[in-house]
Amino acid sequence: MKGEDDVNTARKDEEADGSGEKLLGFNSTEEQPSGQESMWRNEKYESVPLDVKGIDEDNSKGTRDSLYPHTTLLKSQQADEKPKDPKLWPYFKDGHRRIDYVLTYHIQKPQNTGKQSSKSCLGGCLCCKKRGQTNPPVPDPELASQEQRLDYHDDDQRLRREEFEENLREMGLEMEKEEGNKIPGVGFLKIHAPWEVLCREAEFMKLKMPTIKKYEVSHGNSIVEKASRFMQKFTAPLQPKVGDRQIEHEKHLSYPFSREKQHLFDLSDRNSFFDSKTRSSIVYEILKRTKCTRAKYIMGIISLLGNGIYTSAYPLHDGDIDDVHAEINDRKILYEEWASYSIFYKYQPIGLIRKYFGEKVGLYFAWLGVYTQMLIPAAIVGVIVFLYGCATVDDNIPSMEICDERNNITMCPMCDRACSYWKLVTACGTARASHLFDNAATVFFAIFMALWAAMFMEHWKRRQVRLNYLWDLTGFEDTEGKQKSHPRAEYEFHVMKKSLRKEKSPKAGNVKLTCTDRMPAYMTIIITMIFLICVTLAIVFGVVLYRVSIMTALHMSSTPTFRSNIRATVKTTGAIINLIIIIIMDEVYGAVARWLTIMEVPKTDKSFEERLIFKTFVLKFANAFTPIVYLAFFRGRLIGRPGKYIYVMGSYRMEECAHAGCLMELCIQLCITMLGKQLIQNNLFEIGVPKIKKLLRQRKIDPKHQEELNKTLHRHEKDHFLGPFVGLNPEYMEMIIQFGMVTLFVASFPLAPLFALLNNIIEIRLDAKKFVTELRRPIAVRAKDIGIWYTLLRGLSKVAVIVNAFVISFTSDFIPRLVYQYMYSPDGTLHGFVNHTLSYFNVTHFQPGTEPLEPMHLGYQVDTCRYKDYRDPPWSDTPYEFSREFWAILAARFAFVILFQNVVMLMSDFVDWLIPDIPKDISLKIHKERNLIIELFMKREQGKKYRNTMNDPSPQPLRSRPSSQA
Repeated sequence: MKGEDDVNTARKDEEADGSGEKLLGFNSTEEQPSGQESMWRNEKYESVPLDVKGIDEDNSKGTRDSLYPHTTLLKSQQADEKPKDPKLWPYFKDGHRRIDYVLTYHIQKPQNTGKQSSKSCLGGCLCCKKRGQTNPPVPDPELASQEQRLDYHDDDQRLRREEFEENLREMGLEMEKEEGNKIPGVGFLKIHAPWEVLCREAEFMKLKMPTIKKYEVSHGNSIVEKASRFMQKFTAPLQPKVGDRQIEHEKHLSYPFSREKQHLFDLSDRNSFFDSKTRSSIVYEILKRTKCTRAKYIMGIISLLGNGIYTSAYPLHDGDIDDVHAEINDRKILYEEWASYSIFYKYQPIGLIRKYFGEKVGLYFAWLGVYTQMLIPAAIVGVIVFLYGCATVDDNIPSMEICDERNNITMCPMCDRACSYWKLVTACGTARASHLFDNAATVFFAIFMALWAAMFMEHWKRRQVRLNYLWDLTGFEDTEGKQKSHPRAEYEFHVMKKSLRKEKSPKAGNVKLTCTDRMPAYMTIIITMIFLICVTLAIVFGVVLYRVSIMTALHMSSTPTFRSNIRATVKTTGAIINLIIIIIMDEVYGAVARWLTIMEVPKTDKSFEERLIFKTFVLKFANAFTPIVYLAFFRGRLIGRPGKYIYVMGSYRMEECAHAGCLMELCIQLCITMLGKQLIQNNLFEIGVPKIKKLLRQRKIDPKHQEELNKTLHRHEKDHFLGPFVGLNPEYMEMIIQFGMVTLFVASFPLAPLFALLNNIIEIRLDAKKFVTELRRPIAVRAKDIGIWYTLLRGLSKVAVIVNAFVISFTSDFIPRLVYQYMYSPDGTLHGFVNHTLSYFNVTHFQPGTEPLEPMHLGYQVDTCRYKDYRDPPWSDTPYEFSREFWAILAARFAFVILFQNVVMLMSDFVDWLIPDIPKDISLKIHKERNLIIELFMKREQGKKYRNTMNDPSPQPLRSRPSSQA
């Protein structure tokens, strides 16, 4: 293989000289492209040609250096620049050209024994002939034909890759290949975008870049701004150390990049003008736009990945983080100042996060930070409400009456046959515990949380506007129109199949998928969603049957330990079973939602993401909150009365609430579900699953050589072992469900904001560590808001007002206590409230076969027992009918719901109106930037006219640009 080594040596020499046509991908010097084709001419370290209309012909004949003298300095700087080490930095082997993107593909056989591309084979054969090498032995024809049949699929993939890579070269990209050097069976295609390609694409994408103009960011003198500056000084120790703070006092004026206006931009350092995040996003746009037509339908990079032609595509991290001697880079700074649990008390470096990961990821962490900050006052107030309940539990008259043994109230059995009569005093502990979450402060806390949600939404809108200003996104339009030009691969495939079916049709036109084409998918989606929601309801009903049956079994048990803790055992085990089912079904529903969205065939990535989010949210929301809704509004409502209970499944009696109400059980269910989801599903799975996947990926390499291999792996090879980035939807979804837990039923669980705060403090650092160390670097996506998630948050905050109104009114005893105190109490206090809530039942009216097996369980004969309801006594004219107190309390419940909802909604709208969406200082700064842009343009135009006058003082007549050239 000496000839092949010589060829490789020659190629390396060509790379060093910058003249390798296949590697660098530019035309020979004899062919000079003209017009628009000159944009694709890839000349190393040369600015993009001035081929834009509107530039005078005579001026366009001048060289770039004469127009912009600083380019000569840039060329000399790059020539003297020290090459980077490819092992530490994401660079080509020459150490000068940065790797902006990497595509990996599967190699069937090593390059030295397998098949080579036609160009490589041709080069090798010519080299062998020149050096007089003998031809390799001819293999057996039968074995060769068999091998050809086996490798047909591999050859087809290789040919498609070659065509795609050739198209990338025509777009001006430079590439370098590595096949199976250190990682067996994996080939790497490293892609570099030269300066002129970056300029061209930046102009197409309308990227805002910093100009040479800097201006001082003035601070107002209002009271609010002075207080803000004081707080910044006070919180200075909490700021991360990510560089100088000069950015707060001055800012670069930004403007959409234009090649004909390069003199406006700060090109003093061309290597850092386009940062790594921008370079990778530019290359990704080219990859999406470039097509491969070898197949029956057009394939872009998404289709090539889906068909296995390329196995993965990702940009590279900046450098190492664990090497002590490694040079400082943005990733290392983020690892030290963000992805560490020891600095949990510090603010996040949102600016650096955006610079490294892009605006979409930056907005997620900014939103998570604002949400976590806003949880601090909510958690403090929730703890105060809980402590108020603890402090007043001994003064609570209803719980004191329940715990008073002198009352001697005999209650009706909780179940048929197995259960017997019981004393109300045995519910003393439950009654005292219920007061911790069901007291007068609960109503105040529900109102506070409704206003808190409105304040949070307004605060985030203002924060979002401020970030848009700082990140130069004020004039950024939604990328939907841009994404429409890049249909998804599945959509293109279905359009191709439809066009093939209509080839014989006389009607010609643009083929697209209509609503009629998607109708089977729509029907499948509707039926599947309804079926899954019914499955959720069936699961909840199954847990209800479990609780009823286990309670009956425990009552029949002869073990005193089991019989003494029946309620606690049933409540806790039922909540744990609900939690396990929720965690399992979450994964199932997520997979089903993705399958349904793929079946729907949305046209664009934006449409696909929004439809997926909506389906996933509906299913996961129903999965998480259906058990809670049952406990809050249905348990204990449809049970009937003694002697006429409601039965399901034949002999199962519906569950009853404890005498103090179902609020305590609702609190237990919320607590276990919230803590379990946060600790197990969110934290444990996020830590454990990526590590397990990483170990499985590393198992493909011999463990003996693992440590030695890690020392020699280059940046693109190290990132290959990292987990793929799957998007922000899972991160947002878990926070949205948590937001629902915090706001929807907060009246029953005032400690929910505290648990959410503690979880989010860990969640921020956990996600940071995952993004920096465990995952490949995501594509930088521009975005000016959090999209559909804001709509879901706003909807939840509105629904929370209604839900909390019903929880306070129907689940707690707040309204019955209020009605009794002001309508039925003889002294205006709650003395006698417990007796007022209990109705009488004659034990002789039990249905046959439902009376207790042990009627003398309490040691005396029971003639009448009590049960919690508002019904007439058996000796009245209308026995067991709803009493007047029932209808009075029901009217008061609905009146409270209407009053609470309207008052809180009005207060929330007032807060929304009071706080402007755009901060005043930001609006002034945006207006100032517009004026500075105009001023900068005018100065540059005047300078250009002055230079033209000095060079050619004689007046020249105006002439028009010729429409065509010979």
